[in-house]
Amino acid sequence: MKRKQVFGLSCIVAGGLAIAALYHRDRTFLHHKTRKCMQAPGQLKAAHSFTRSSSLLAWSVLADSAMEHYRGSFTNPAMTLPLASSLCALMAGIHSSGDSRPRRHVVRHAIYWSAAGIGIAGTAFHCYNIGKRPGGWCWNNLFYAAPIGAPMALLLSGVFGDVAERMREKPAVQPRLLGLPAWQSTALLCAAGLLGTAGEVGLLHLRGSFQHRAMYAPVLLAPAAATLLIHAAAVRRKPHWAARIALLAAQWLGVIGVLFHARGVARSQGGWRNWSQNLLSGPPLPAPPSLTALAMAGIAALRLEKAES
Repeated sequence: MKRKQVFGLSCIVAGGLAIAALYHRDRTFLHHKTRKCMQAPGQLKAAHSFTRSSSLLAWSVLADSAMEHYRGSFTNPAMTLPLASSLCALMAGIHSSGDSRPRRHVVRHAIYWSAAGIGIAGTAFHCYNIGKRPGGWCWNNLFYAAPIGAPMALLLSGVFGDVAERMREKPAVQPRLLGLPAWQSTALLCAAGLLGTAGEVGLLHLRGSFQHRAMYAPVLLAPAAATLLIHAAAVRRKPHWAARIALLAAQWLGVIGVLFHARGVARSQGGWRNWSQNLLSGPPLPAPPSLTALAMAGIAALRLEKAES
C-alpha cells in the first residue's frame, strides 16, 4: 500500500474518531458550563452547536481534500494548506468543547480566521484552475475540474467557529455579526451555504446522469431548507416549525447520503476490495456530511433566535 493512500485513510479515520470524541466531550462540558452560566443556557447550547458544525465541516474538508488532492498528485504545494487548516480547525473544535472558560481563545480564534481565509483563497484557485483549461468556463470543465464550492466549506467552518467564540466571550450579551443579530446573519450564511451545496451537488449528480432517484433529494431539499431559513431570518418571532423540519430532514439526509455513496463505491468494479481505487473514482464519502453540518448550524441559528427573544 502506498504511503499517500495510508495518509489519506489515516486522515479519514482520525477525523472520524475526533468528531466522535467531540460529541462525547461536548455533552459533559455543556452541562458543566450551563451550571456555571445560567443566565443564557440557550445561547450556550447554540454556541456548542456552532462548534460541532464547524468541526464537522472541517472534517469533511480534511477527508475530501486529502482524497481529491491526492488524486491530483499534490502538483501544487498549496494543495496541502486545506489539509493543515481543516485539521487545525477540527482540533480547535475539540479543544473548545473541553474549555469551560467564558471567553474566547486567541489561538482558536486565529485558527478559525485562517481557515476562512484559506477557504476564500482556495475558491480563487479553483476558479483559476477552471479558467485556464482549454475551453474555459464550459460544462466539461465544470464537471471534471476543481470543484468551485468545495473550499467554501472551509470558509463556513471558520465563520461558524468564530461565531461560537464570540458567543463564548459574552454569554449574557446578544452577539452581533455583520451589523445584524448573530442568529440572523448566521441563518443567512447557512442558507447561502445550503444553496451553494445544492448547486455543487446538482452539478456532480448531473455528471452522474441522476442514475438513482435518490440523487434528486439533496438538490430539492437543500434549496427548500435555505428558502425557509431565509424566511425565518426575515420574519422574526414566529414559530419557524417548517424551517426546523426541513433542516432536520437535511441533517439526516447527509447521513443517509454517506450510505448511498458507500453503496456507489461497492457497486464499482472490485467493490470495497479495490477500495484504494474506488474511493478516489467513486462518489466521495466525506461530501454528504457537509450538508449535515450546514443543517446543524441552521438549527443552531434558530435556537439562538429563541434564546434572544
